[in-house]
Amino acid sequence: MSGFENYDKELADLDHEIRHYAAICGVNLANRYEIEACLSDHHNTWVTDKARDNLRGLLVLRIKVETEMIELGFSPPPLIPPPPPEG
Repeated sequence: MSGFENYDKELADLDHEIRHYAAICGVNLANRYEIEACLSDHHNTWVTDKARDNLRGLLVLRIKVETEMIELGFSPPPLIPPPPPEG
C-alpha cells in the first residue's frame, strides 16, 4: 500500500505535475502512443533531460496509484477528462 489516504487529492496533485512536465516535453497526453513512447523508449540523452525523466517517473507513479486504487475497489479518474458534451 502506498500510504495515500486521499486518492482524489493525491491524483489531482499528481496529474497537475504530469500535465506540467508533458507541456515542457511536448508530450500530448491525449495521444496514447506518445505516453507509451515516453514510458518505454530509452534515450541516451534522458540522463540530462530532467523534465522527460520526471514525466516518466510521474506516469509510472500514477499507474501504481491507479493499480492500488483498483485493487482496493476504487475507480481512478482518467488522466485526461472526457470532453464536455456538445450542446
